[in-house]
Amino acid sequence: MVRISVEQTTAAKPPVCHVEECQKFPRSQSFEALFTATRHHLFTMKTVLMVAEKPSLAQSIAKFLSKGQMSTRKGLNGACSVHEYNGQFNKEPAKFKMTSVCGHVMSLDFHHKFNNWDAVDPQELFTATTLKKEANEKLQMPKFLKHEGKGVDYVVLWLDCDKEGENICFEVLDCIKPVMNKRAGKTVFRAKFSAITETDISAAMQRLGDPNQNEARSVDARQELDLRIGCAFTRFQTKYFQGKYGDLDSALISYGPCQTPTLGFCVKRHDQIQAFKPETYWVLKPQVHHPSGQLMTLEWERARVFDKEVAVVFQKMVKSSKLATVIGVSKKEKAKQRPLALNTVEMLRCASSGLNIGPQQCMQIAERLYTQGYISYPRTETTHYPENFDLKGVLRQQQSNPVWGSFVHDLLEKGMNKPRKGHDAGDHPPITPMKPAKEAELGGDAWRLYEFIAISFIASVSYDCKYMQTTVNFGIGQERFSFSGKTVTSPGFTSVMLWQAVSNDERMPPCQKDDTYEITEVKLEERQTSPPDYLTESELISLMEKHGIGTDASIPVHINNICERNYVQVLSGRKLCPTPLGIVLVHGYQKIDSQLVLPTMRSAVEQQLNLIALGKVDFDSVLQHALGIFTRKFAYFVQTITSMDELFEVSFTKLKDSGKPMSRCGKCNRYMKYINAKPSRLHCAHCNETYSLPQNGTIKLFQELKCPLDDFELVVWSTGGKGKSTSVCPFCYNHPPFPEMHKGMGCNQCTHPTCAHSEESLGVADCSECENGSLVLDPTSGPKWKLACNKCNLVVHVFDDATKVSVTDQECDCGSTLLNVDYSRTKSPLPEDKTQHQGCIFCDPLLKPLVKLSHAVSKHPMYKVGRGRGGRRGRGSKRGKGRGRPKDKMSQLASYFV
Repeated sequence: MVRISVEQTTAAKPPVCHVEECQKFPRSQSFEALFTATRHHLFTMKTVLMVAEKPSLAQSIAKFLSKGQMSTRKGLNGACSVHEYNGQFNKEPAKFKMTSVCGHVMSLDFHHKFNNWDAVDPQELFTATTLKKEANEKLQMPKFLKHEGKGVDYVVLWLDCDKEGENICFEVLDCIKPVMNKRAGKTVFRAKFSAITETDISAAMQRLGDPNQNEARSVDARQELDLRIGCAFTRFQTKYFQGKYGDLDSALISYGPCQTPTLGFCVKRHDQIQAFKPETYWVLKPQVHHPSGQLMTLEWERARVFDKEVAVVFQKMVKSSKLATVIGVSKKEKAKQRPLALNTVEMLRCASSGLNIGPQQCMQIAERLYTQGYISYPRTETTHYPENFDLKGVLRQQQSNPVWGSFVHDLLEKGMNKPRKGHDAGDHPPITPMKPAKEAELGGDAWRLYEFIAISFIASVSYDCKYMQTTVNFGIGQERFSFSGKTVTSPGFTSVMLWQAVSNDERMPPCQKDDTYEITEVKLEERQTSPPDYLTESELISLMEKHGIGTDASIPVHINNICERNYVQVLSGRKLCPTPLGIVLVHGYQKIDSQLVLPTMRSAVEQQLNLIALGKVDFDSVLQHALGIFTRKFAYFVQTITSMDELFEVSFTKLKDSGKPMSRCGKCNRYMKYINAKPSRLHCAHCNETYSLPQNGTIKLFQELKCPLDDFELVVWSTGGKGKSTSVCPFCYNHPPFPEMHKGMGCNQCTHPTCAHSEESLGVADCSECENGSLVLDPTSGPKWKLACNKCNLVVHVFDDATKVSVTDQECDCGSTLLNVDYSRTKSPLPEDKTQHQGCIFCDPLLKPLVKLSHAVSKHPMYKVGRGRGGRRGRGSKRGKGRGRPKDKMSQLASYFV
């Protein structure tokens, strides 16, 4: 008799079967029954797919749950790995697959028919059809999730535990649910965690819950409101003002329900500074001589006087008294409270004011520290630790630090203090260091931020700073003065949080009541009241939190947006100074409808969104109510835009008076002016038309050559240096002449069959590194000739110092087009004193050595892979066959090019 048993391993290996003797059952019955049970066990093992928000997070979670016994493979999209191991789920054997997304899987956008700014009235955007699109088409995340989710039995969602994370949960489920195995009972689980530590992750796995659809829906509502409102206002005012003024120097004149009130705070402070009128005042500063030899400068009880004649009278009265008498000495013990536990807003505020790290950069660093396991989740509104939080365990980890380790050791010996009772928002614990770190591990700003977080935690469980404040009151004639100083009795938390330390005032000499001291001098100082300074980022963050503008996660984004749009400039000390454009925008909103820039409206909307998250109000009713209000406000804004335009006229230059003449208009044959300020464009004053151009490069006239379709003179756009360049027809760039072309294409993507500047005439071969690109000769690149892909950033440098390079009508057997190359006699690298040669750059033995491959740096959308989705055309309309260079041969040649 035999018994077959199954050993369930924790490693990424199949279960191991063991066969042993068994006397309990008859041979035939026991073997058949156990064999059937074993086979059932092997072939019915359940599969659990677990999804995190970032690849690094997935790796850490899988490592903790598998005890390091996992296998890893690359996912279908190449960006996300899949970690596999065996274990138990719901008390039965299971195979686990742990992977991740890269943030949002989907994004909200308008249907493509509403994306043409010229054809769509912005008013339509309040009711236009919206749809979910892939957030990053290159990652192909929905396809990847469907591939990994096919046939799985359970899903465990490890997305970040905030509202955005809940929203991503349902984006993941939309991809996976249709391809999962159909099972009775619960199949979707949500893991809740606040730190990437083995303890937290294991605990989260033991108490799996459900994803919160209400919170996810509140994010959907915010996305739709911001999309419709922002796009409608932005499109209208961008087209209106950029069509009239040439020196706005901003690619977009944008409006945002959170962004604009944020800008409003900065402009309000600017207006206060401008409106401020300084006043002169006078202060008495008597100086007395203490017997110890110390000179004491006294503070006047009246503080200041705004009438100089009155101040002079007081000065004479004090001078007439030769002695100052001590009329009282008071001592009072005071305490400086330890800080509250750290939340996101306080971290952003202190990073800006104390570390000179901007909010956006601070959040990026904090996210990285979190995913690496150094700190807890950095997006939290809470400043109160739960009762069961292991404060002592966290504190004990910091004993090894060479800077504050000894303080921590003494604190543990003495007994740590209970943190102050803060605000419990019910989301995540305060930001806490989760493991010790050294400066060499993190370095730079990451270490400085970690250091601040660690010290803030230590300070929050330390004791208050205590000090004695001594105040000596003096009488000089009828006037009263004082002199005060502080003596620290117990430094408490300031021993580690040095920037909060109270100075130990050693200048305080001993004084007794009725002592008299000689008056050595009585100064009358003239001063002026000073205006407030520009808002700092720290102050702006406080205002945004106070008025409910944005969330702890989105506050840095809104501040970054007003900086990038050239609405404010960041000065030294991280002060935010509004630009003329930012000032005029806010004043214009105030003139038309002040609610567009006040924080009250967005704050009210955020309250409604929170009610959706709590399940207290209906999604559609909140959405329609808010959209109804903004629809009416937008209609009124459009009707009264001239009120704002009056302010623009004073501050900016009319388009017809801007720029310098460059190229001729194809309609009137007059010179159009090139506007160099963002966004760069050409303007024809006679036709009153403006033509967009490629951005982030230089624009020059292309030898007065004209487009055969519309007679507009061509210009050349280039990124300079080793970058790329292409000729551009201003009219075709804005009005694509062929169905397969779209707005924003240069001549190197034009499908005109006979134009000498088009892809059809200058194209040489298919690109080896992107799906739809073609290598096109750059006719402006001589004598450093090059071919460049018209989709991606591949550049092929060819024939340095050649006098002429041209594309022929002939093709090589490999499918590439032959080139004619001309050299001067003195610089020809061709053998036998040849100065001319025709051949294929991939196959010809004379031309191959003269070719090298590199990559340009180009961010312009003209050169993003995959833009041309309307079907690939070869050079076939002219030659009868396309460029069919095999990709494998191109890959081999890529290794040859250096």
